[in-house]
Amino acid sequence: MLSEKTSWTEALRSKAAFNDFITSYFMTHKELTGAYDTPYYYEYYTVRLDSRDGLIINLTTGITATAGEVIGELPSKETRKMSIEDFRQLILNKKFADYRMSLADVFKTVAGVPSK
Repeated sequence: MLSEKTSWTEALRSKAAFNDFITSYFMTHKELTGAYDTPYYYEYYTVRLDSRDGLIINLTTGITATAGEVIGELPSKETRKMSIEDFRQLILNKKFADYRMSLADVFKTVAGVPSK
């Protein structure tokens, strides 16, 4: 098993190493949370690891209402399930420009949260 000091970018080199890294990460952290918020729009996400379903990504998105404004079908909640290997392939195929990104930054990007 990889040490906790091993970076996620080093672990990307192999399926087994990345699986070990992600499993170890979620054993220690249990859940990863993040948010994107502007005066008009918000998005919150949590990621956790499930032994049966793999990575579970819960997204909540919505529009911030101003006084007197009526908003329809929001907030929207969505759950995505992804295997650790599918997540690894998504990272590899996205070819992140900055490999110094943290794992939280990668989850944020994969979840589709725009940069500020």
